[in-house]
Amino acid sequence: MDRDGKNAKAITKESFRLLNNAVWTPDGQYIVARKHFTSGRSLGAGEMWMYHLSGGNGLQITTRKNDQQDVNEPCVSPDGRYVYFSEDMYPGGYFQYNKDPNNQIFMIRRFDREKGKVENVTGGGGGAVRPQLSHNGKYLSFVKRVRTKTVLYLRNLETGEEWPVYDRLSKDQQEAWTVFGIYTGYAWSPDDRHIYIWANGNINKVSVEGVNQSAIVPFTCNVNQRIYDAVRFKQNLDLDQFKANVIRQAITAPNEKWLVFNAVGYLWKKRLPDGKPERVTNGSDFEFEPSFSADGQQLLYTTWNDENSGAIYKVNMEGAAKPVKLTKTKGIFRTPSFSKDSKKIIFIKEGGSDALGPAHTSQPGIYVMSGDGSGEQLVIQRGGTPFFNEAGDRIYFETGSNNLSSCKLNGEDEKVLLRSTYGNNFRVSPDEQWIAFTDLHKAYVAAFPKTGKTIEISGGSSDFPVKLVSKDAGYNLHWSSDAKKLHYTLGSQYYTINLDERFEFIANKPDSLFKIPEQGREVGLQVAMDKPSGIIAFTHARIITMKGDEVIENGTIIVEGNKIKAVGKTGEVSIPAAAKTIDVSGKTIMPGFIDAHAHAGHFRTGITPQKHWPYYAALAYGVTTIHDPSANSEFVFANGELVKSGAVIGPRVYSTGTILYGADGDFKAVINSLDDARSALRRTKAFGAFSVKSYNQPRREQRQQIIQAARELNMEVVPEGGSFFFTIPV
Repeated sequence: MDRDGKNAKAITKESFRLLNNAVWTPDGQYIVARKHFTSGRSLGAGEMWMYHLSGGNGLQITTRKNDQQDVNEPCVSPDGRYVYFSEDMYPGGYFQYNKDPNNQIFMIRRFDREKGKVENVTGGGGGAVRPQLSHNGKYLSFVKRVRTKTVLYLRNLETGEEWPVYDRLSKDQQEAWTVFGIYTGYAWSPDDRHIYIWANGNINKVSVEGVNQSAIVPFTCNVNQRIYDAVRFKQNLDLDQFKANVIRQAITAPNEKWLVFNAVGYLWKKRLPDGKPERVTNGSDFEFEPSFSADGQQLLYTTWNDENSGAIYKVNMEGAAKPVKLTKTKGIFRTPSFSKDSKKIIFIKEGGSDALGPAHTSQPGIYVMSGDGSGEQLVIQRGGTPFFNEAGDRIYFETGSNNLSSCKLNGEDEKVLLRSTYGNNFRVSPDEQWIAFTDLHKAYVAAFPKTGKTIEISGGSSDFPVKLVSKDAGYNLHWSSDAKKLHYTLGSQYYTINLDERFEFIANKPDSLFKIPEQGREVGLQVAMDKPSGIIAFTHARIITMKGDEVIENGTIIVEGNKIKAVGKTGEVSIPAAAKTIDVSGKTIMPGFIDAHAHAGHFRTGITPQKHWPYYAALAYGVTTIHDPSANSEFVFANGELVKSGAVIGPRVYSTGTILYGADGDFKAVINSLDDARSALRRTKAFGAFSVKSYNQPRREQRQQIIQAARELNMEVVPEGGSFFFTIPV
């Protein structure tokens, strides 16, 4: 643009790889800038690119050595030959927290535009960042960490001498990730006698001919900035009962009369379409992962008991038959499934974890046994969610995070059938003609071609029929016994998709008539909120009241049910006759802490322990409410409902669920419109969330779209940015 701000025009055409820290080449024909790249971690890394003033796709100058160590802060030498920049050189080859800034993290390097080579310039203890060259080309200024201070240094490029000139800068960001640089930009004066640099909220004129000789440059400007109210909505936490929003591991009976699912720790069955959910058994062990026999008469499931470990059971669906334990040993058992003739069962023995412990987990893998639990044999030592093919002589199973594989029952002849970048949760139809899967949260159905080769599949595949079947997301994908319907859930709602309505070639109906369902059928499980009864008086306590700085040295608290009824000095508070009195002399009572950023072991899937040790640790330190701003949605909200029901002891559990990730991964949130943002928030709200985490969405309008969607849906937003040097309002 012109110097007066007019005639602005775009030079680059990037839609995702954002650029910053642009600088001119001396001839005014090119701009050098840092291009941002991300992969599985949102912090990302940079490369130096050069763009002609007239535009174009640009020319790459440097190549990033990985996707986690940054390159930044370009500066072109006065003669145009060199591009100086800072680069993360910390050992390890990946971003690390808690790096030592007094060792070398960043160093300054330069790219020779004549020879096409990169060479080191300066670094060492304390590193070196934000290079700038004097106009005469003789001196390099840079920023360095010296113990706890961030210091402006000079280097004589001819002799290599270095010395400090100003040690009163604001703290640099060498330990962090540095999307926009490690320190703010600055400039030499035209006569090369001063450097103008920001520090401590001011623009400072620093002399290069002395030490700590500086003056503040007066600076004011008029700024028009639109400010919105933060998105905050009051929540009603005082309920007598709640709707179970987390319907896990749902499966429909072959006769389509029953829906069986896990919620609040146990298996429930609902007579379709409108029956009231009821327990499948009256057991006390937690129950998971139900699976029907092909005739619908028997139900397989797993159990978990913290003291006795896990097991696989089967139970008849009709009558009052007692569940039969099939496994002979202890272990963490997962995803049992019958063969079509019910003579064999495939299942997983899971390895140990910090939540369920290491006991009885020394030989994890996929196993097969007879329908009566005898003859257990290892099939293969890896893979997840196994199920039989129609003939019962092979199994399908997931490998890695995004592949569907198959092998014989002895583990031989393994084949990778499907490979996907973001797809997972593959479910083959009973007739083996269709495949259901999720891709970036949404559910799809595709034809299942056999070519003898690995097929790449995604929601956007066009080489064979692939159709979207969910509006916002799909969980617990499973097929009807005749392979004509796909069922799935989202939150507390149950959906059914008829294939003949989605694929035109099945019934010669235009698939344009198909409407993705806006809502499903409510499962309708209501659960009583766990509340204590009676009255307790805590007397003679030191009480921190949160009424300003008030501390009552000898006080009494009256608690009735789950509510604090009175707080005051002992002798001035009336104790009801029916109250149980507890003398807590020498103790201090205060309101419970709220940990608003608590990662409490919620990144898991699968089995929930009866006693979740992070909850006991939280309670031991007085934390009575936690908010987890990054977790597996299904797992964390299931745990929250377990606490509310009283089945698990813990603090109140709230969460954003799965983050709206702006980098790469099969859980990322692609947000390019307000409708995308609305959809992303709805899929989390379906589990009971009232907050959502906007996690390093790279563009400003993406973050704004999330906030606007949150306003519409009465949700709060937890933003996490890209380690800017200062906070940029969204």
